[in-house]
Amino acid sequence: MTFWESLQAAAHLAGPFHWTALGFVLVALILFVYVPAERPRIKTSVILFAFSFAGLISIAIIRSSGAGDDHIAYRSVKWVALLTESIAIVNLASVFLFDVLLSAIRIRPPRILRDLLLASAYLVIAFILLSRSGFDLTGIVATSAVITAVIGFSLADTLGNIMGGMAGMALQMEHTINVGDWVRIDQLEGRVKEIRWRQTSIETRDWDTIVFPNSFLMRGRVTLLGHRTGEPRQHRQWVYFNVDFRYAPTDVIRAVETALCAEPIPRVAREPAPHCLVIDFKDSYATYAARYWLTDMAQTDPTDSLVRSRVYSALRRAGIPLSIPARSIFLTEETEKRRERKRGEEIGHRIEALKGVELFSKLTDEERRELAARLRVAPFVSGEALTKQGAEAHWLYIIIEGKAEVNVAVDGRSERVASIGEGDFFGEMGMMTGEPRRATVAALTDMLCYR
Repeated sequence: MTFWESLQAAAHLAGPFHWTALGFVLVALILFVYVPAERPRIKTSVILFAFSFAGLISIAIIRSSGAGDDHIAYRSVKWVALLTESIAIVNLASVFLFDVLLSAIRIRPPRILRDLLLASAYLVIAFILLSRSGFDLTGIVATSAVITAVIGFSLADTLGNIMGGMAGMALQMEHTINVGDWVRIDQLEGRVKEIRWRQTSIETRDWDTIVFPNSFLMRGRVTLLGHRTGEPRQHRQWVYFNVDFRYAPTDVIRAVETALCAEPIPRVAREPAPHCLVIDFKDSYATYAARYWLTDMAQTDPTDSLVRSRVYSALRRAGIPLSIPARSIFLTEETEKRRERKRGEEIGHRIEALKGVELFSKLTDEERRELAARLRVAPFVSGEALTKQGAEAHWLYIIIEGKAEVNVAVDGRSERVASIGEGDFFGEMGMMTGEPRRATVAALTDMLCYR
């Protein structure tokens, strides 16, 4: 038999090869254009198909040299050629099935499932072709079992990693972690790009790709960012800033929250609404945090920058400067004359406050001065109770700044009976008679009182 006749015979081992090759090339070109993400797999399929064609040429050479169908070289090369051709076709079919057909109907099975199906298909095809090529499958299976046992003892660590991959596969089949999720592993944050049999690829905001073995993910702690059952995907962010002690926390919080909630901020959720908190007190300043919920986990730094800009502008409008960590030492020459002057100024303020209280209007200037020396400064923040109904009375309060409401509990219900403000006083009856407080007085704004 001539080489050409042998080549024609080899080309018909699995059907008309020229039609198979033509269809394979057309499908590969179409998928190469429309599925760019799978181009490496498509290129591999084309290379395998080229190997199968080289195998056909090798078969023709062996046949033309006089070897029969039962010759071991002929059967081996025939099996390899048909196997590479089948694997190439299966690879293209998998691209069409998973990346075209299932994507069109919005079904995206885990990548591990795809790899398992392909591996199973390769094994089935390999054993079918071995059987048709006249090889003894019983002997091959027995030999494979011995080889597997030897490999198992010598490569225990590798097999353990594969078992970790099996655990990772179980994790993915449960849809605990999916492609596109944002995760935190130790101190690293990133988006899940791909989940494979043995590893998971994480893309970070720094444009890096980190590959984690699935066994590592199963042993460690993985945080799913922005995940809460039944809630939209959003993650809470903290933006810290410092303000001097001279400015009341309620004023700072009011200015910041008003600015953050006034107009929508890109990538900041409306619910829960952004808010501001006092976090800590330092040597010369208080630490605050503006908290908001981020809707796009890829844009943490740009969104933090927008929020900081809003905070800075809000504080500037309110006349509240930002503070930087610093320690200042003030040296003042403390003399008796200076102490007397400052004390005289404070006593003068208190005497003016006492003149507005009808209860003390009959006192002489000397008596008022003596009483003023006994007054104590009592600041309150909005929402804080100055006195409570039923409590023992010890103080009379004079309001210097701010507003408050007076509530009386009747049959278990609290009723508002009056509002008081700058220049008003309360608590005189309880102080003089010793009776319990008849009402609860709560601050509506930040207040400064004498008592």
